[in-house]
Amino acid sequence: MQTRMMTGVWIILMLFVFAAPLFAADVAKIGILDFQRVLETSSAGKASQAKINQQGKEMEAELKKKQSELQELKNKLEREALVMSKEMREEKQREFRITLNDFKTLEKKYKQDLARLNQALVKQIQDDVFKLVEEYGKKEGFLLIVEKLEGGVVYSPQTIDVTDKLIQIYNNQFAQQGGKL
Repeated sequence: MQTRMMTGVWIILMLFVFAAPLFAADVAKIGILDFQRVLETSSAGKASQAKINQQGKEMEAELKKKQSELQELKNKLEREALVMSKEMREEKQREFRITLNDFKTLEKKYKQDLARLNQALVKQIQDDVFKLVEEYGKKEGFLLIVEKLEGGVVYSPQTIDVTDKLIQIYNNQFAQQGGKL
């Protein structure tokens, strides 16, 4: 009697052990997002890069103009230095140093402005994409979606990379908004 009971318990236990994986086969759906690839290949990422490049070219043109004015002032000062009085030469040299410092300050300001613009555009894209990831993850039943670089993913099979699908959805969403950042 006791052996029959032990055999019954053993059979029931084996059923749970072997049947459990069948019920849990699709529970742990995990995805990987490569945000850097989103920045490089999505429509919004390309638009933000174009905006940054345009702003950078405008700033560079302005700096080149100021630099040529500065060089012209320096050349004029060197040519006329021999015929000027000492006081006049010192005054012109002081004006040149002030103009040079203004140029360096403007250059530094432009670099900071460009960095702030880049940071703001990346933040906007990041907010949009992460909201999209949350919606997509819920809709598709993902347990976890990890950002590739920030999540510290060293290896992941291509089958769990959801980046391309999310880029496609994001491009559609960006186009519907008129393609403006």
